[in-house]
Amino acid sequence: MSPLVSVDIVNLRVFALVGSPPQAGTCPRPPGGNVGSGMLGVLYEWFWWDRIWLPGNLTWSHLEDKEGRVYAKASHLCVVIPYAFAFLFVRYIFERWVATPLAVRAGVKSRVNLKADDNAVLKLYYKTRSRKPTQADLDGLSKKSGLSVRQVERWFRRRRGQDRPGVLKKFTEASWRFVFYLASSIGGLLALYDKEWFYDTRAVWTAFPKQSLLDSQYWYYILEMSFYVSLLFSVCSDVKRKDFREQMVHHAVTLVLLSFSWCVNFIRVGTLVLLVHDAADVLLESAKLLNYAKMEKSCKLLFVLFALVFIVTRLIIFPFWLIHCTWVYPLHHYPAYFGYYFFNAMLLLLLGLHLFWALLILAMVRKFIFGTLTRDERSDHEEDEEEDDSSLSDDEVAAKNNNGCLGCLTPHKNVCAQRRCTDASSGGDATQREDSSKAV
Repeated sequence: MSPLVSVDIVNLRVFALVGSPPQAGTCPRPPGGNVGSGMLGVLYEWFWWDRIWLPGNLTWSHLEDKEGRVYAKASHLCVVIPYAFAFLFVRYIFERWVATPLAVRAGVKSRVNLKADDNAVLKLYYKTRSRKPTQADLDGLSKKSGLSVRQVERWFRRRRGQDRPGVLKKFTEASWRFVFYLASSIGGLLALYDKEWFYDTRAVWTAFPKQSLLDSQYWYYILEMSFYVSLLFSVCSDVKRKDFREQMVHHAVTLVLLSFSWCVNFIRVGTLVLLVHDAADVLLESAKLLNYAKMEKSCKLLFVLFALVFIVTRLIIFPFWLIHCTWVYPLHHYPAYFGYYFFNAMLLLLLGLHLFWALLILAMVRKFIFGTLTRDERSDHEEDEEEDDSSLSDDEVAAKNNNGCLGCLTPHKNVCAQRRCTDASSGGDATQREDSSKAV
């Protein structure tokens, strides 16, 4: 069978599912879209083919403004980028003039790390190869730089300390996210409390797609999308944790879901998803603030409350109410189509991320209960261990390393252990003297 015949068979199967392919210039325009000419025009029409994104008996013409109804348009999303930069500017002002003074009043101080000396050989390796050289590389760098192996290790430890964000930076970032999530949660409640679909998810699909866009829905969507885009813009400067990749996937999936639901008028269910996600984030960021301020008892109480809200909203309400709403109820009105599967697949991907974070949260709650939690489960183990060393002098680091197991004890236990060692050594000396006297 020739390749052309195989391609034709595949195309026939696709057309059997979604209908005939769009003809150039005949595809209905999406909300706010303009069809170009040439190859780009063909790709544009294929991408916005209504058989892909809309139910079988609907076209983009059904989402054009008419009869007093206003619909969301793809062109509206163009304002997200400038709004994202506006968020970055407001964030800079807030962190500098509000969050930083608040952190100082709460007793949060910026750690002063020792600065690594200027060394071209070590700096080149640090930036191009690795931040943590192996033992073989340490020996090679020692020969190239003319420093001892211990001095090379010291340089890399200090250099990592310079790049590591301090508690003050973490506090200001958490403060900004706390303020936004709190404001968005309150705004979401004000926008939805008097809506029928807030109490009965079946109403999400009532009269779909003839559901006019409300002003509150417009601003709720645009501001949320702008905020997540601003997080993507600042990803290089923000504090990175062990779940960095999962966070990036979460932000990307969220933006895809919001954009898709905006274009196909799934805005009602989209606002419900946003509200459910923001509720737990408020408690999480507030617990972080208390943790950075060393308010341990309040932090533990708030974190346990956050864990309960997270499980209820994201592992119960989200799958059994919202995903059920998008998976079951649409089939009562329209047959399944590609956009239906695509939207639900994105929601299931979000649910998978929720399960991943739930495991970390439950592990932290268990350590809270038994009193063995010493750090955030999402932080980097090795960086936590080096955090104190980067701000110590060389003699202090050497003393810490030479203390053996005594260095891991609290001061009280350390003194007791030293006394036991002293008594044991004095007892041994006395026994030796007694044996010597007997021999004489």
